[in-house]
Amino acid sequence: MGDFNLALVIVAVVVCVLVLLVNVYLLVNYQHPDDVNQAYFPKLVVVLGLSVAAVSILMLPADVANRQACQHAIYSGACTLTLPMKDLWLVVYVADAVLVFLVIPFAMFYYEGDQDKTIGKRLKSALLWVLTSAFVCGLVLGILYGLVGKVDFTVRHLSSSATSFPSSWSTFSSSQPCIGSTNHLCDAYGAPASSETTWTMQTTFPEYVVALATIVGSVLFTIFGGVGIACLPLSLIFSFIQRPKAVITRSQYIKEATELGKKAGGLKKAIEALHQEERSGSKGRKWRKNVKAAEKELLLLEDDMKALEEMYPQGEKAETLWALTVLGYLGKLVLGIIGLIVSVAWVAHIIIYLLISPPISPFLNEVFIKLDNVWGLLGTAAFAFFCFYLLVAVIAGEMMLGLKLVFITIHPMKWGGTLMNSFLFNVGLILLCSISVIQFCATAFAYYSQATAAQEIFGHTLQSLRGIKYLYKYNVFQYGFVILAIITLICYAAFGWKKRKPSGRFQLSIGDDI
Repeated sequence: MGDFNLALVIVAVVVCVLVLLVNVYLLVNYQHPDDVNQAYFPKLVVVLGLSVAAVSILMLPADVANRQACQHAIYSGACTLTLPMKDLWLVVYVADAVLVFLVIPFAMFYYEGDQDKTIGKRLKSALLWVLTSAFVCGLVLGILYGLVGKVDFTVRHLSSSATSFPSSWSTFSSSQPCIGSTNHLCDAYGAPASSETTWTMQTTFPEYVVALATIVGSVLFTIFGGVGIACLPLSLIFSFIQRPKAVITRSQYIKEATELGKKAGGLKKAIEALHQEERSGSKGRKWRKNVKAAEKELLLLEDDMKALEEMYPQGEKAETLWALTVLGYLGKLVLGIIGLIVSVAWVAHIIIYLLISPPISPFLNEVFIKLDNVWGLLGTAAFAFFCFYLLVAVIAGEMMLGLKLVFITIHPMKWGGTLMNSFLFNVGLILLCSISVIQFCATAFAYYSQATAAQEIFGHTLQSLRGIKYLYKYNVFQYGFVILAIITLICYAAFGWKKRKPSGRFQLSIGDDI
């Protein structure tokens, strides 16, 4: 058994190294050409943030494997090489909170600072903003921890009478297992309801920070995840339905390109006007609204350009490009169908296992256990896939709402075209929601992940924390997640299949700045 535990430690180290290498690969291939060979600090933060998020997701399967490593232990020394999961959970999630609330904001303030200023002034400005935010957050956390940083456990006081030790064991049998001839059960077994009371204790500060970060992440996860789990597979399927059926003619290409050129010209003038307003210091509410509208219009214009290039491939390899385009849409259809199955399974599992009391069936818990019986890591891999799918759904939901709602800033992730501010924003969102994803998965798969360190943190402490325990007691986030998923499914199925109509030249909103 000790050899198995040592192998688990080695696997954990290897996986961490692989995660780091994969994240470096993603950064190199997703970064914008303007950020090549510069912005090294934001890139370091991006790689570190993605690695922490990925490791945090993989820690729950590792926690389960760590528990299984000792389930057949005969002597106490058999598990000396297991991972200290509770300490690792706290380290990872405190690092998660530091990245989300301190490091990433500092990197974004520095990256988006005025390029005309010197590096020292940009660092000073970013540090000033972050220290101010850290002071306010630390003050609020300290006050809340001192006032309501306690957990209330419901306990029942049990007691039993004592009797003399028997001098002979001959009176015991299967029909008489207890001492005495009248009471075959302990007195404590029939304790009255009045013996139930509340046991209050102070939680640790790291656990309290994790709990509050989980609440903030749960709100975002419920909104973005609920929308994304429906629109992610449907967007892939409708992308296949709306695919270009054939190559257009050259005259059609020239006509469409001319229209896009006119739209690009109007958008360029609007952006120049916004730059002029920025230089003059007129950065009010209308200006910010126009900036967000211009960003979204630019993103839609790029999508139109890409669609036009797909419908009229050029060059010596035009036929090959068209064949790859067709295969790409077929791949989207396959991924969309798989994603739809996973999304339906998630929603069904939440309803069957979490919202209905008592649960109708363990459902996915039982599936993972049976997969583990087939091969040791198969159930773990399936479990990790379902957790990662939720994170991808969060990003898809943020993108969808960002296109529809003006007050949400959109940060697209594009292969070879992602600026560092978009990278940092999405990494922060992933980190913030990863805590909630783990808590959500630990609750949804409580049967599969029972007796783990994650269950102790997220299943007991978090759900007993004073002031917020009722959010989990009445499944507020689960109900919100399912309701938003169903609403998004209905709306997307009813209106998502329609192609977006051209909006013509981009116009700025007219109004006085505040």
